[in-house]
Amino acid sequence: MCALKKSTIMKTLKITLLCCLVTLFAFANISSKEEQALLALYKTTQGESWNNTWDLNASVTTWYGVVIKNDKVVELNLEFNNLQGKLPESLGDLIYLKKLNFFRNSISGNIPTSIGNLKSLTDCNMAFNKLDGPLPESITNLSSLVTLQLFINQLEGSIPSSIDKMQSLEVLELYNNDLSGELPVSICKLTNLKKLLVSSNKLIGKLPAEISNLKSLIVLSVFDNNFFGTIPASIGDLANLEELVLSNNAFYGDLPSEMANLTNLKILVLGNNAFKSNFTSANSKLPPSLQQFDFNNTNSNGTIATLDTED
Repeated sequence: MCALKKSTIMKTLKITLLCCLVTLFAFANISSKEEQALLALYKTTQGESWNNTWDLNASVTTWYGVVIKNDKVVELNLEFNNLQGKLPESLGDLIYLKKLNFFRNSISGNIPTSIGNLKSLTDCNMAFNKLDGPLPESITNLSSLVTLQLFINQLEGSIPSSIDKMQSLEVLELYNNDLSGELPVSICKLTNLKKLLVSSNKLIGKLPAEISNLKSLIVLSVFDNNFFGTIPASIGDLANLEELVLSNNAFYGDLPSEMANLTNLKILVLGNNAFKSNFTSANSKLPPSLQQFDFNNTNSNGTIATLDTED
């Protein structure tokens, strides 16, 4: 009888211990600093008006879009959620974040400089908002970042020359902003880059010959800027390139014969520049893999432009 009672007590203790452990893990707490950063975000972006708001009296583990692992905030997914207002500087206190998604909201103001503290971040999407001001230099500290999407905002200033520090970057989408200055040559050191989209900005200068270093590049889109000069012959080294969009700039001269080496190229858009070649001669320099080719290449007077060849 005693043995049976002892066994029952032991079983009860085990169940109690198990319940305690389950409760402990179910209500695991993030650090106070991370929680305060989330509360600041809620306050500065009018959290009470979000499409999916947070119950501030409930556990942070129940908050919409917040992913917690091992008592750390590792994802913040608040896309299409009606965030309005500015991002708090304390956003940089979410140092364990791996994914940050604010796509398609109405966030305004500058990107906080503290974003450079998010060293674990691999994916950052703040596209389709109302962000303005310059790209903070600190953003180039994100050496683990694979995808950076900031398109359709009102960002100004130049692309930081220290961008080559972001060696993990594979996707860089900065189109439809007000960025100015030249495309930094340092961007050509991002050898893992697969997509580079900087269209519809106010960028100037020539396409750097060092672009050939981007051997992994699949998409290159620079249309609707103020680029000029000839297309560097080295572009023929981009063997993986499938999409090349150069239209609505001031490029001139002959198309380099090396473009025939782009055997994976499917889309080529060159219109509204001042290339010397006519359609027939241009077509002879292009690979047979092309599926879409736009060469509407007349100047404002409706004639084929003839300018200097490569400098």
